[in-house]
Amino acid sequence: MTIIDEKIKEVFDEIATSLETGKSGSNLKIGLTINGSELGLANMEEAVKIASKNQLFDVVTIGSEVQWEGVESIVCETEEAGYAKMEELLTTGYISACVTLHYNFPIGVATVGRVVTPALGKELLIATTTGTTSQVRNEAMVYNTINGIAVAKALGNANPTVGILNVDGARTVERSLKELVMNGYSLSFGESQRQDGGAVMRGNDLLTGSCDVMVCDSLTGNLLMKLFSSYTTGGQFESLGFGYGPGVGKDYCQNILIVSRASGAPVIANALSYAYDMAKADLQSLSAAEYKLAEKAGLKAICRNLQPVEKTSSTTIEQPPKEVVTEQISGIDVMELEDAVLKLWECHIYAESGMGCTGPILLVSEINMATAETILKENNYL
Repeated sequence: MTIIDEKIKEVFDEIATSLETGKSGSNLKIGLTINGSELGLANMEEAVKIASKNQLFDVVTIGSEVQWEGVESIVCETEEAGYAKMEELLTTGYISACVTLHYNFPIGVATVGRVVTPALGKELLIATTTGTTSQVRNEAMVYNTINGIAVAKALGNANPTVGILNVDGARTVERSLKELVMNGYSLSFGESQRQDGGAVMRGNDLLTGSCDVMVCDSLTGNLLMKLFSSYTTGGQFESLGFGYGPGVGKDYCQNILIVSRASGAPVIANALSYAYDMAKADLQSLSAAEYKLAEKAGLKAICRNLQPVEKTSSTTIEQPPKEVVTEQISGIDVMELEDAVLKLWECHIYAESGMGCTGPILLVSEINMATAETILKENNYL
């Protein structure tokens, strides 16, 4: 068959596909590395069958030689060779995205997971779930917010609501994000379903999906993904959700999505569809645009202020005379609570730290309440 004959055949194949499916043009190719699953190749084959039913994209398997109907197989002898081939296929554009069971992202890149909350059946993005955007926890959570928003926009949500999970650093991250907003960055905060409200989310909000993007550190996010994905199987394997999601970061240009070695066929099938959504929406361009907007609003300067600083030594600050402390100030990050106490002592205001049912609190006398709040705000504790 000549080259001209092959081209004619391709055209007629595309016409036939268009008539059968109502779609024109070639499908995007989505890769899937198939070795390393704790559930075996049969689980992978079932995932491909489920994902292929919508006929939106073609699956290309990378790894062991398989002969699955309608599926292209690229054979690699080892998992390491499979990852190298995956990177090559992505770089050349042969595949538009790839779902894999393990990948070492560079520092600065982390994945955005996608789950369905059990209370209301609402989709929730967890930013982030593997990898790390920064080795400084609070800075990482600010970057994770941008990553989550970019993914939400790639899924068609032009104005996603953002919540910050009530973990160490949540209040500091909230202040940083509000500073970004004050500088012109467009961000909509979600509202906790609990009576006290606010953008800092409690465990209940995870179950109800009180926001579109839940921000946390990657270790917490990874744990949440495992709970959301496998609670119906008693932890035996992951049966729900869309996997740990695409790696996102400033200037990162590969479309690589993660699933677990314990992910079942439904999760892997959903992850393949998730990969298609990201490829079709051009996640990398959306991410680059989102970082550009954040940097215009002072992202770099805000993150510089989140770097660790040497703590004030308590031995150099004398405790003021004790007072009856009946007023409480909330909203201080637990990691900064003792420093906030010392700052007030330094200003000759007696204060004590404590932990209320909604989080860390600082206790002062009624007469010192207003002055204490002013000092804490001026020193970025509130």
